[in-house]
Amino acid sequence: MTEHKDKHTSTLTSVFVALFAAIIAAGGFIAIPTPGGLVPIVLQNMLAITTAVLLGGIQGGGAVGLFLVAGALGLPVFAGGTGGMSRLLGPTGGFLLGYFIAALVVGFYLGKPQIDKKTSIIKIILASIIGYLIVYIAGIIQFMAVTSYSFSATIAACVIPFMPGFVLKLILTIFLGYKLRPIVARYVFSEKE
Repeated sequence: MTEHKDKHTSTLTSVFVALFAAIIAAGGFIAIPTPGGLVPIVLQNMLAITTAVLLGGIQGGGAVGLFLVAGALGLPVFAGGTGGMSRLLGPTGGFLLGYFIAALVVGFYLGKPQIDKKTSIIKIILASIIGYLIVYIAGIIQFMAVTSYSFSATIAACVIPFMPGFVLKLILTIFLGYKLRPIVARYVFSEKE
């Protein structure tokens, strides 16, 4: 009986990892160009961090990793329906790699959601802020390395145009994380049949 429960939970968890990878990929089809056109506004960073908030470290990192592997193999899952290693190694590739690092850090910090223990809003806020900072830091570092832009020019191209959207995405991540973590705990990580 326990083996059946474990197999059921494992299968359900795998399905959710794949589902969240697909949701992150779908977020790339909504890409709004910015002035200069170097870094588009996308929902993928929000979806990657929200995935980690909802699923925890291993599953959240797994979903983001699956998304990145699909893109590296050439599937059109990155911003604007693009894919390939050139995207990961190009100017905006640091943001993509930052999604994975952020998912691991955020997910392991928050842990797997539990039915009997609600995660505090303060912890979710802190985790979300850390996640977005990791994405921006990784993105800025690679953007500067690939383009040879100065730090101030990189901030002007990669950070300032995104601040209003960043605040909105941060609020949505916190709200969704706080509201949906108990639901995910109940339906994905439940030990019950």
